[in-house]
Amino acid sequence: MGAGKDVAAGDSAGVHRVLFVCLGNICRSPMAEAVFAHITKERGLSSQFKIDSAGTAGYHVGDSPDTRSMATCRKNGVDVSHVGRQVSKSDFTDFDWVLCMDESNLRDLQRIQPKGSKAKVQLFGDFDPEGDRIIRDPYYGGPEGFDRNFAQVTRCSEQFLKELGL
Repeated sequence: MGAGKDVAAGDSAGVHRVLFVCLGNICRSPMAEAVFAHITKERGLSSQFKIDSAGTAGYHVGDSPDTRSMATCRKNGVDVSHVGRQVSKSDFTDFDWVLCMDESNLRDLQRIQPKGSKAKVQLFGDFDPEGDRIIRDPYYGGPEGFDRNFAQVTRCSEQFLKELGL
């Protein structure tokens, strides 16, 4: 069910810094960022988090999230506001957690993570209580893929917060 790793307590100010990562930063990671921000806001925990998202590739730097990702979030009462960006080496010091969507992203992140970085790099799906570790790319499919992603990132967000003790 859980990540099997120690869950960080946040930085010295008690802020948990979380970066969500997918390939292009237009479908899965901005949705995960928006859902996680929504849940923390609903629980009155926003001040305890710095939340962002990025892509391992630079295909969509400067772009808004995919319209289907935004529509799925809006349909579920979640606001999305993000401009695509690519992961940078500084993200590994600026964030405590770098949570990615699939094994390809995980390998890319592990390859570029600077030695000595304290950021925990792992699959966001490690927190899925249903055991579905991969958050699949919905880009080439229909709306059902975005709905499935929304349900999964919601479950993962809830479990991640639970493991943080929040």
